[in-house]
Amino acid sequence: MKVVECNGLTKAYLKKEALKGLTFSLEDHKITGLIGRNGAGKTTLLKLIAGFTKETSGEIKVFGERPFNSLSVSANSIFVDDQMSFPPALQLAELLEEAARFYHNFDSGLAKRLFDYFGFKADGYHNRLSKGKTSIFNGIIGIASRCPLTIFDEPTTGMDESARKDFYRALLKDYIAHPRSIILSSHHIDEIEDLLEDVLLLKEGKQLLHEPVSELKEWAHGIKGPSEKVLKASEGHDILYRQLTGADTLYAAVRDFSGTLLDAAAGAGLEVTPVRVSDLFIYLTNETKGGIDDVFSQN
Repeated sequence: MKVVECNGLTKAYLKKEALKGLTFSLEDHKITGLIGRNGAGKTTLLKLIAGFTKETSGEIKVFGERPFNSLSVSANSIFVDDQMSFPPALQLAELLEEAARFYHNFDSGLAKRLFDYFGFKADGYHNRLSKGKTSIFNGIIGIASRCPLTIFDEPTTGMDESARKDFYRALLKDYIAHPRSIILSSHHIDEIEDLLEDVLLLKEGKQLLHEPVSELKEWAHGIKGPSEKVLKASEGHDILYRQLTGADTLYAAVRDFSGTLLDAAAGAGLEVTPVRVSDLFIYLTNETKGGIDDVFSQN
């Protein structure tokens, strides 16, 4: 079942288009990573899916209906980010109780165990929490809600490394036990790579790719060796990134369309390595194929 369907989706603020004709669909019971650099349009897309804002043109459907101002979509989805707003008069324990009243799948037992594990006090207040603690509490609400569509927009903002690992571990374990559709946007790509099943990559408001992670792991290969041999082996292929690592040693991340790259590299005695998915995203969204090194190159 398609949980989210977009067709030619566009969102503009004044004369600037934040999203430009997106067409894609998200299947039920998958963790989809929404990836892109700052300003790519990730948060704009997530707010459209959650029904917080309305599209400028094109079509968007969530659970088969337009999400903007939809009570049905609101009751079956949750949008988690560091800007979540809660009644300031209620203590943290009371907020968990109210969340359980609103979200019919909410697991109060799980929420309380996570609440205690991360060291929260029942009589604390949300607006007095640190940045990291705020993100953790919001994440607890998101995980325990078990909404059919759960949206996390940079959910680990302010968390230290240990807390981020615990959060993602808790999310994965509960997802396995209670599958639902999860959209996860994060700058810590290397930390979420193993959680994701699909990836939607945005660049400057446009859809760059939407593929299963399993396929992306075979999408490109890194080859390293003498510059002339690397360039010859990669002829006819798309070089995504290149970097001189020695006087005449070149590393290149190469898209292998035809399946002949590995044979050519092996025949030339070149070192071949897989390209990590997190590195692939960086290469695809770089403005130049040399990245920051191009700033220092001499013409």
